[in-house]
Amino acid sequence: MKNMLSKITFALFFATSICMAQPKITVKGTQFFKDDKPYSYVGTNYWYGSLLGSKKIGDRKRLLRELDLMKKNGIDNLRILVGAEGGTYDYTVTPALQYEQGKYNEDLLDGLDYLIAEMGKRQMYAVLYLNNNWEWSGGMSQYLEWNGYGKIPNPNIKPNTWPQFMSFVAQYHSCEPCIEGFRNHIKFILGRTNAYNNKKYTEDPAIMAWQIANEPRVLTVENEKAFTLWLNNVVDLIDSLDSNHLISTGSEGKAGSNDDLATFERTHANPKIDYLTMHIWPKNWGWYKAEDAQNTLPIAIEKANIYINEHIAIAKASNRPIVIEEFGLPRENESLLTTSSPDNRNVFYKSFFDRLVESHKNKEALQGVNFWGFGGEGKAVNETGKWNPGDTFTADPPQEPQGLNTVFSSDKSTLEMVKKYNSKLK
Repeated sequence: MKNMLSKITFALFFATSICMAQPKITVKGTQFFKDDKPYSYVGTNYWYGSLLGSKKIGDRKRLLRELDLMKKNGIDNLRILVGAEGGTYDYTVTPALQYEQGKYNEDLLDGLDYLIAEMGKRQMYAVLYLNNNWEWSGGMSQYLEWNGYGKIPNPNIKPNTWPQFMSFVAQYHSCEPCIEGFRNHIKFILGRTNAYNNKKYTEDPAIMAWQIANEPRVLTVENEKAFTLWLNNVVDLIDSLDSNHLISTGSEGKAGSNDDLATFERTHANPKIDYLTMHIWPKNWGWYKAEDAQNTLPIAIEKANIYINEHIAIAKASNRPIVIEEFGLPRENESLLTTSSPDNRNVFYKSFFDRLVESHKNKEALQGVNFWGFGGEGKAVNETGKWNPGDTFTADPPQEPQGLNTVFSSDKSTLEMVKKYNSKLK
């Protein structure tokens, strides 16, 4: 009977929310607002949401169940990829939204429409990123290949290396046909009208923000001038096309700025950037080792807090909010099994949630966190990162083992913690 009442209550809440006009998210100083009320959130990364919304390769029933589950746990802010580019390489998202420069997969555009419309019904908000520094969705490297710079040196395929790949990508910010191709992509997406709710994308309150790219990096000291010019021009373009939505860059913060806070400040001086972002990856950055979790987890939390506070200070000085929009940790011993313990991850998450609640109470600049990431009903079936046709989507992109940093629908302890902290932010 208790479970039945709970289901009825949620159904009534969902039906009521559909009838309500959705408030848009705005910025005043260092705070987000939903209409006239402060808005802080524990959200998640759900990059593959539009792929699930596809009629041909997706699973709309799964998508709706996952949106309902997230909403039930207070998660109303989702960071989502606006499709991939190319889609012809291993270790990349396939199929791609933009399969050739300027040519689009209509089924995947329809999937994006469907996702945004369903999020709007649930009073959920999308942060939509339009490009990617990394190879897993094509992104900047694919624009370079399209425009005569040679094949992408995918670092997941030997003998290619990560330094080689990053040197390749550094050419992007000075590649005029690449820049023009991306500008055309922005105009195309922002000029779209949703087929399911008949709202122009530029007028849909379910979209909280446009984000330039996933982790755009300065890459070298010499590249800062070209990077900053490119970034400012993209920000100015989005602002000219859409006055209703916020703009962010998708930066990791110091880690994406040649490990230099001053560089981060300089590259984000444009006042049309409405809020700042940072990402924190303790395993990738050498702070945390799963085989020595007892000793390295406290170190990871300590260093993460230092990183967070450094960036909050920059946000405060520029009078803007900041969001930790990526952070993650593997399960015990980096197991991919949903039955393995998420306890270390939960401890790590809790430190972020506590800092957010503190900031919310004290009206500090930290306004949101998006954990990486929600994999819902996906199955971790591939340990190599090389996806196969028919593999279910998880939060981990194609170059990483499926399930490595994923929170699944079955991770009740994690989702209950998320729900508890979201209730503290109301």
